[in-house]
Amino acid sequence: MIRTQIYLTDRQRSELAAISKALGKKQSELIRETVDHLIDQAGDKRRRIVLQEAAGIWKDRTDLPDFTEIRTDWNRI
Repeated sequence: MIRTQIYLTDRQRSELAAISKALGKKQSELIRETVDHLIDQAGDKRRRIVLQEAAGIWKDRTDLPDFTEIRTDWNRI
């Protein structure tokens, strides 16, 4: 692990201390869990954005086969 210093407001520090005591966890552990949660959320959002940007990127291509026809052939089998 890498040591990192952060600045908290008085309110943040006192609330974190209270939560830490209530859950029986160290404050540093709670901070790491919260950072992990934020990273997971951001990753999900980034994936959705990438998928949205990729949607329809082949719609104007003329060098591709007619997928509707190919799909119809598959459905007959």
